[in-house]
Amino acid sequence: MTLVKVTIDGIKTEAEDRTPLIQVAEKAGVKIPTLCHHPLLEPYGVCRICTVEVHMRGRVRMVTACNYPVTEGIEIFTQTDRVRRARALIIEWMLARCGDVPVLNRLAEEYGVTQPRFGRGDDDCILCGLCVRVCSDVVGASVLGFFSRGTTRYVGTPFDEPSDACIACTACAQVCPTGCITVDDEQEQIRGELPLGPMTPIYIPTMQAVPHQPVIDFDSCIHFKTDGCRVCATVCEAKAIDHGQQDRHEEIQVGSIIVSTGFQPVDAAKVPQYGYGRYPNVFTALQIEHMVNASGPTSGQVVLKDGGTPKAVGIIHCVGSRDKKTHEYCSRVCCMYSLKLAHLIHERSDAKVYNFYIDMRAAGKGYEEFYNHLLEEGCEFIRGRVAEVSDWAVTPMEQGKLVIRVEDTLAGLVRRIPVDMVVLSTGLEARADADHVRRMFNMSCSSEGFFLERHPKLAPVSTFTDGVFIAGCAQGPKDIPDTVAQAGAAAAETMALIDKGIVELEAYTAWITEERCSGCQICVPLCPFSAIEFNKEKKVSQLNEALCKGCGTCVAACPSHAAQQHHFTDAQIMAEIEGVLV
Repeated sequence: MTLVKVTIDGIKTEAEDRTPLIQVAEKAGVKIPTLCHHPLLEPYGVCRICTVEVHMRGRVRMVTACNYPVTEGIEIFTQTDRVRRARALIIEWMLARCGDVPVLNRLAEEYGVTQPRFGRGDDDCILCGLCVRVCSDVVGASVLGFFSRGTTRYVGTPFDEPSDACIACTACAQVCPTGCITVDDEQEQIRGELPLGPMTPIYIPTMQAVPHQPVIDFDSCIHFKTDGCRVCATVCEAKAIDHGQQDRHEEIQVGSIIVSTGFQPVDAAKVPQYGYGRYPNVFTALQIEHMVNASGPTSGQVVLKDGGTPKAVGIIHCVGSRDKKTHEYCSRVCCMYSLKLAHLIHERSDAKVYNFYIDMRAAGKGYEEFYNHLLEEGCEFIRGRVAEVSDWAVTPMEQGKLVIRVEDTLAGLVRRIPVDMVVLSTGLEARADADHVRRMFNMSCSSEGFFLERHPKLAPVSTFTDGVFIAGCAQGPKDIPDTVAQAGAAAAETMALIDKGIVELEAYTAWITEERCSGCQICVPLCPFSAIEFNKEKKVSQLNEALCKGCGTCVAACPSHAAQQHHFTDAQIMAEIEGVLV
C-alpha cells in the first residue's frame, strides 16, 4: 500500500494512492455534496454536484470528486467561487427537470439559487442511476433499467410491468436520494410482520443470546435469493462472514445427557373466540414482549397496527391453560408475566389496563408485592373467564373498539368492556417433538406430554435411564428461577456421575444363554431400555448388562427360556415356592 500526501482545503492528510477523492475528503472531515455516489457502488459521476477544483503540477482542473483518484502532491479546493458557480449551474439544470424535490431545493438554497433560469420541472427522478446499479450490481436481480433518450429518459421495469424477478428487497428505495421510489404500505407491512420475523437479514436473535453474535436469516438474505449482494462480507473487517457454510451433523460420544428442550407457547388460534388472527389488534403476550423491548421493531413503544397509541388494553390470563378444551393444568408463569406486561404497557402508553383472570397465583418471592404495586398503579383486575372478543358494537362508546365480554364473578354480572388492544397470555405446553425425543432417550412422558422424572421429590431431575437428566420446562411448566435451580441440580447430578468414575450395575440383571437362544428376536423390541441387540453373525440375541435394569420383560417373553435373570432363575423361583408350600 503506497501512501500519498494530499491537501484538501488547506488540510494536509495522507491517503492510499488512487483512492477516490470523495473518500479522502470524508475521512478528513470535508463535506462534498453528491446525489449519485454510494460507497458500495462503483463511482458514476452522473450528478456532477461533487465537482471540485484540483491543482496538480501547475494545472487547474474541475473534476468530479467521486471518481477522481488522488495522487502524490495533489491539492483540492471544494468551496472556491468557481466551484460554487459550477455547482449552482448544475443544480439549476436539475431543477429544470425536478423542481419540487426537497433535497434539490435545499441544495439550491445553500448555493443561492432562488429563481432557476431554466424553470422548474415536475419529475421526481434525477436519473442518478443508483437504483439501477444497486439492483444489478449488488442485488443481482437486474429488474430496473434506463429507457428512452434525451428529455424523455426514465427509469423503469421492462415494458413498465411488475417484474417477477423483483424480490421486494427495497434496496432501490433505500439508495434513492430524492425519495422517488417508495414501498407501498411499508410501515403497515413491517407492523404486519411484528414481532416474530427479523427486521433485517442480519440480526442478533436476542440481547441475551449466547454467544452474543449476529446471524443471517436464510429466507430474507438477498444473496440466497439472487446469488448477488455479499455487501456484508465486503464491509466486514474481521472477514467473519462465509455464505458458503452448510449445516453440519456431528456425532459426539458422551457419558451423560441433560435434556432441556423447553416448551412451546399454546397456539392462540386454538381459542378462536378470542379473535387471534381475525382482529389485527389482538396480540399474544410474546408479541407484546417483543414490542416493549427497547431493541424491538417499535423501539419499545406500544402501538396498534395502524401506528396509533392504545388508550385501553385488555390482558386475558390463562389462554390455553386451566381449560378442559386445551390443557387442564396451570402454566404457572401466566399471572406474573401478565402483571409485568400490564406494568410496561401502562408505563409506555399511559393506557387503562384491564386484567381478566381466573385466580391470581402470585406464589414467589416479591410476587405478591408486585401485584399490590399494580393495584396502586390503577390497573383494573376483573375475576372471571372471558367469553369472547368481538368488534360488534352495541353502544356508540364501542364503535371502532374491540369488545371483551366477561362474567365478573365478584360483582355477579356480565360486563362488556371496549378496548383498543387485546393481549392473550398464552400458557405453556410440551413441544410437538417431545414423543420423538422421549423415544430417542428411553424416557417417559406424563399425560400432559412433559418428560417424566424418576421421583417428583427424591429424584426431580433424574429419569429412568441412567445418565439422562431433565431440566427446565421440558419437565413441566415453571418460571425462570425454578428453571435455573433445576438446571443447576441436573448439572450437579451429571458432575457427580462423572466424578465417581464407575457405574453401578443392577444386581438382578438378565442374561441370555446363547446355546438355548433360537434367534427369534422377540426380546429385542420388548426391552424398554434397548439393552438387547441381535448378533447377525451368531444369530442370537445378546444383552448389555450396563443398560439392563432388571425389569424381567425379556425373561417372561422368551419362548426357549434362554433369557434368565439373576436371583430370579427358574430353579430359585421353584425353590421359593417349594419352601412356601413345605
